[in-house]
Amino acid sequence: MRVVALISGGKDSCYNMLQCVSAGHSVVALANLRPHTHVPDELDSYMYQTVGHQAVDLYAEAMDLPLYRRTIEGSSLHTGREYSQTAGDEVEDLYQLLKLVKEKEGVEAVSVGAILSDYQRVRVENVCARLQLQPLAYLWRRDQAELLREIISSDLHAVVIKVAAYGLDPERHLGKSLAEMEAYLHELSEKYGVHICGEGGEYETFTVDCPLFKKKIVIDSMETVIHSADAFAPVGYLRFTRMHTEDKREGSGGRPLPLSRCPCQNTIDRMTEELEYADKTPDVQGGCPSNAERSCQSEPGCVPSHSSRSSSGFQWISGLTALQSEHPDVQSQTRHVFTLLQSRKILQEKGLLMKHVLLVHLYVSDMENFSQINSVYCTYFTHNPPARVCVQAWLPVSQQLRMDVLLHDGTVACEEDAFPQRDTLHVQSLSHWAPANIGPYSQAVQVLLCVGLTAAPAIALYIVIS
Repeated sequence: MRVVALISGGKDSCYNMLQCVSAGHSVVALANLRPHTHVPDELDSYMYQTVGHQAVDLYAEAMDLPLYRRTIEGSSLHTGREYSQTAGDEVEDLYQLLKLVKEKEGVEAVSVGAILSDYQRVRVENVCARLQLQPLAYLWRRDQAELLREIISSDLHAVVIKVAAYGLDPERHLGKSLAEMEAYLHELSEKYGVHICGEGGEYETFTVDCPLFKKKIVIDSMETVIHSADAFAPVGYLRFTRMHTEDKREGSGGRPLPLSRCPCQNTIDRMTEELEYADKTPDVQGGCPSNAERSCQSEPGCVPSHSSRSSSGFQWISGLTALQSEHPDVQSQTRHVFTLLQSRKILQEKGLLMKHVLLVHLYVSDMENFSQINSVYCTYFTHNPPARVCVQAWLPVSQQLRMDVLLHDGTVACEEDAFPQRDTLHVQSLSHWAPANIGPYSQAVQVLLCVGLTAAPAIALYIVIS
């Protein structure tokens, strides 16, 4: 895909570009959001790194790529776990920037260096969804110690330009390279829980060279700015005052990161070999039964079964289905299943709504029908959808789908006025962490019953049984 890389100047956005190239994508443009000239370098932003913005212009020259920049006009208005379009929010500046890049460069995807910040990932994914762009977040949920070692060993050279944590001192640590800081960051992590890659805002970096650079960036002069002279955790950053690019030694530039260095590649190769072997193995079970055989199987009725409600508020509704004789096409069958679920005899009788569904078990007789089923399914679950397990399975010949749902009514209070909280994991970015969300389901849904007590999460999964 043609990719625009969101860059801040930091190590993460640069290393994610390397991962994009390793995955076969083409980085064709760069994009950056910068503060107004009349505001401090260290903008009070939940989303963007702005320290070091003076040198970001040199990235265009270093990589020989077009750089699109936009001034941050908005502020952090919508700060919840989820994001919806909000006028005046700083996220809308990102939308306008990427909209322009898509129009000018015809990009299909966005490189983003998020590692642990759901806040940042959710907002980038929101913007990408509105622009029909695919976010690429190959660093997402990576082990930080392993990732930092990888970054350093990949010939990416970055220096610390901001510190804001106990144990980090502006006078001692600003300007040091990641290689010089690695051992000390491990020490701080063990002693005080500092995030090794700085995901808690402990430090920020600026990349002066990496294998994708055709020229390296040289900082000629800089000054130290003390943002907070706290006795225990002073905050300070570097302001670049003069810098330039410089030709690299012949043969040292433009070298992509080998795909073999992707930490999951060996696992992927092993799984591929196992699947190829399984495909060649004779089917000792004799294959699927014929329609005639299936029609002879006992066929359950269309009356769903209800489990009793557990003491913690969970309950199952099973066997939601529709007969082909009454609903000839699979889409009308799917609509009937949801009508049945929402009916007076099921959800309404229990005082429940669709938002109380945590997990769906969806059984289909033929995966060829999946897209038609999904087109109806997605109209019932939009914001923070439940997790889903979709399985191709042998069903009675008169049925093309069957559905079970797990619900939680949200009424169990373990403390006064403290009701369960539902959290969903709905990651749409491509990454090495897990398959990207490509449909109306969450990878996981978790119910926090009370402080310190969490119900086991529901996990999304697809299986084909043949």
